[in-house]
Amino acid sequence: MKERIYFDNAATTALDAEVLEAMMPYLTNNFGNPSSIYSYGRESRMAIENSRKSVAKILNAHPSEIFFTSGGTESSNTAICAAIRDLGCTHIISSPIEHHATLHTVEYLHKKDGVKLTFVKILPNGHIDIEHLKQILQNCNEKCLVTLMHANNEIGNMIDIHTVGNLCKEHGAIFHSDTVQTVGHFPFDLRNTPVDFITGAGHKFHGPKGVGILYINENVKINPFINGGAQERNMRAGTENLYGIVGFGKALELATLNYEKDSTYIKSLKLYMMEQLQQHFKGISFNGDPQGQSLYTLLSVSFPKTEKSEMLLFNLDIHHICASGGSACTSGADAGSHVIRNIKPNSNEVTVRFSFSKYNTIQEIDTVIEQLKTII
Repeated sequence: MKERIYFDNAATTALDAEVLEAMMPYLTNNFGNPSSIYSYGRESRMAIENSRKSVAKILNAHPSEIFFTSGGTESSNTAICAAIRDLGCTHIISSPIEHHATLHTVEYLHKKDGVKLTFVKILPNGHIDIEHLKQILQNCNEKCLVTLMHANNEIGNMIDIHTVGNLCKEHGAIFHSDTVQTVGHFPFDLRNTPVDFITGAGHKFHGPKGVGILYINENVKINPFINGGAQERNMRAGTENLYGIVGFGKALELATLNYEKDSTYIKSLKLYMMEQLQQHFKGISFNGDPQGQSLYTLLSVSFPKTEKSEMLLFNLDIHHICASGGSACTSGADAGSHVIRNIKPNSNEVTVRFSFSKYNTIQEIDTVIEQLKTII
């Protein structure tokens, strides 16, 4: 079978061999329940707490601020719902290009609980309009929750988390940022970042699926989202995903250790692909701000719509090339991308998201360019 070329790392990444190795003992011999008081259980509990300490140290947070969850979606749901139910927020400020984990949650709270919902304007380059955010906060008489993603999963644009956080602080707003695309890809210094909640997902940086984190700033006190047990210091009931948590800790450790080398290499792949696409295809455009404040892992490309380009993703798949039509979470639906619709409302183009990892190569990009030439 032909070797597969995987350019959809923003959706999920391959598990690192060292991460699997760290997880294996907890998939085999060390299977004790972390809540059991005999030595088998205590060993499991120790593994979880060691991962928590490691994650906290890397993000420069306190271990008591790190909670393990099933992933980014649960983490964002927990933070957003808690801001309304426990922290007295009655007005949510978000953007129309958030991940659905945020967007669907704020829309649900707006419809069901009557929470006021305001969207920040998006500039043509895909960045949020900071001046508009300032205006909304200045004119707001209610306690606000601001929920804005650190980096967009479809176009890669990044907010300045400090600028937004300081604005929130100034106006007494709670600030949640979906950092699923940036934890494990950028350094964090949470003790010196004005944010109340951030999120992470292990499978975005060569860790396992089904495990994530929620950082809750020590000054914020909320109630559990899932009830029924005292796990995660009474914050999340249910037996912990032991091997997942061990894998998350190891993956974050490796990502941090190799950050300089990996980020430089991955960025060079993105820039090379941009050059090649510009050289070989007329009328293409890049979405967002790919050479500005943007993820080094991701490139969103729009091709002019023709009979040939309409079947682009399908044809790439036939040639064993994995890419996405926007966000993987909507790639099975025909609705198209809400992000692209917002920045290019009248666009009649075909958008493909290519996202890269340390395992990709220049040769793979050359192969993809050659295949695109035959398809288009």
